[in-house]
Amino acid sequence: MKKRIINYRLKIDNLLANPDKISKEEWKKILQEHLTQIAFFQHERLVHLINPMLLVLTLLFLVLLVPYIMHYYTLENEVQKMYTQYDEILKHLS
Repeated sequence: MKKRIINYRLKIDNLLANPDKISKEEWKKILQEHLTQIAFFQHERLVHLINPMLLVLTLLFLVLLVPYIMHYYTLENEVQKMYTQYDEILKHLS
């Protein structure tokens, strides 16, 4: 990507250095192509901004996973104990 953007910018610099060799119609085409290239490179910038944010979000989820596992562990063990209590209560009724 680095090579592509630098080569493209140098190409446009060369065109701008010799403006008299280019007709108005060609300048219109160059302008449209330039806007398209800017949009592509802006999209690339956005992708690179989103990646660190996703990394932070992933780390937050991993941090929250530890308390969740601890909570689930407690819940599971306590429910198992309650099953045993239930069986004991049934014994007292019979």
